[in-house]
Amino acid sequence: MEKEEEQLPLFSFNEENTRGEGPVLEAPAESESPFSKYIVYVDESGDHGLTSINPQYPVFVLAFCVFHKRHYSEAIVSTLEKFKFNHFGHDQVVLHENEIRKEKGGFRIFRDRKHKQRFLDELTAIIEYSNFILISCTIDKARIKSPEAEPNPYHTALGFCMEALFEFLKEKGEHKKRTHVVVECRGKKEDNELELEFRRICDANNRLSVEMPFEVLFSDKKVMSSGLQLADLVARPIGLQTIKPEQENRAFDVLKEKFYCDGGRAGVGEGYEGVGMNIYPAPESEKPR
Repeated sequence: MEKEEEQLPLFSFNEENTRGEGPVLEAPAESESPFSKYIVYVDESGDHGLTSINPQYPVFVLAFCVFHKRHYSEAIVSTLEKFKFNHFGHDQVVLHENEIRKEKGGFRIFRDRKHKQRFLDELTAIIEYSNFILISCTIDKARIKSPEAEPNPYHTALGFCMEALFEFLKEKGEHKKRTHVVVECRGKKEDNELELEFRRICDANNRLSVEMPFEVLFSDKKVMSSGLQLADLVARPIGLQTIKPEQENRAFDVLKEKFYCDGGRAGVGEGYEGVGMNIYPAPESEKPR
């Protein structure tokens, strides 16, 4: 598909098509709503087990993508839908980083390397265009000295991410309202363990010693959530940056502008290490918070 044949421009909107004749939905006043302005989508990269470590990818990454609900619903969802229509002719495909990279399943569509590169470039442009706050924790499994004494790495990463999320929401004045955190279902046993740990952290069992009004939602893999698909795309580049920081990583270059950081909007792209982007065990060069 040549560039000029693209059916739907990704980042433009036709007001006549979006005006509609349906009812106008009025949001409740901010003071009345029990919900925060933000929604969080979570995904992971790598195996969180410590008994067997893949030397090619010896890390586990948990990534939180924090979206403002209005931007998410009005811009991001429609942009991803148009991207799918342009490349597949339909929107019944779920974007998975692993399947795209290995060209499996519905991603055996690329005629040549040039076609695949344009596909990846457009995905990168969508991530760059999307306004979201990124929070992550990378477990560097190779640096854990006593694996048998280490708590569940997923739970460790979850704690770091939830604490950073609370601090971000506090900055926005949204920390007292209910914020939903959406994760993909992994299995009944795993989901039950995650929900138990999630609630434990919310009950002030965290480094901040604060209660967190978060609610976890488990989403079936068949649900084509735009937020979960974007979260799936960002986790691996974070892991690769930890493993090979000297290697070119265009995806991470885009993502580092989105990390929660010390300087707020004026400091994007700096001051995120140990704040929005955590590594455990912490690198010796990293300054304590």
